Amino acid sequence: MRAAPFDEVEFFRAIHQIGARVLLIGRRALVLLGLPVLTADYDFWLAIGDIERLNEVAAQFDVHPCHTPDEARRRGRYVLENDEHIDVLIARAVPTIEGRTVEFEDLWTRRRAVRVADVDVWIPSLDDLILTKQFGARPKDLEDIRLLRILKADES
Repeated sequence: MRAAPFDEVEFFRAIHQIGARVLLIGRRALVLLGLPVLTADYDFWLAIGDIERLNEVAAQFDVHPCHTPDEARRRGRYVLENDEHIDVLIARAVPTIEGRTVEFEDLWTRRRAVRVADVDVWIPSLDDLILTKQFGARPKDLEDIRLLRILKADES
């Protein structure tokens, strides 16, 4: 693969301009909240009907889907990649490790904006971001939950 002309702020701006219903989740969302974590990729939860719109934006940045939209819908997720790696969750709902169902539509109604340069990036509310970290049981997810709870307590 060759290097892609990827600019994070421009990518966020392009997503915002097309009006796709997409939430930034994962550690990149924590970074935008100012938490001291490192990550090399992006994780988005996308409304299932907005796959083609996001793929069009991604193509402008030479980042391409690993599956067709129909395959992605069947799988519930896909990856956009070149020299960037963007995991895209498109399931309507995902269970936590404790069996609680988390629905995209619910998170979307409670989303919050984080300003990056001059563009708003949508992320889940702190409580919902904690839920998304419960999709897996990795040690880093547990640490992220701990940090998010501290941030939540500080905001109260």
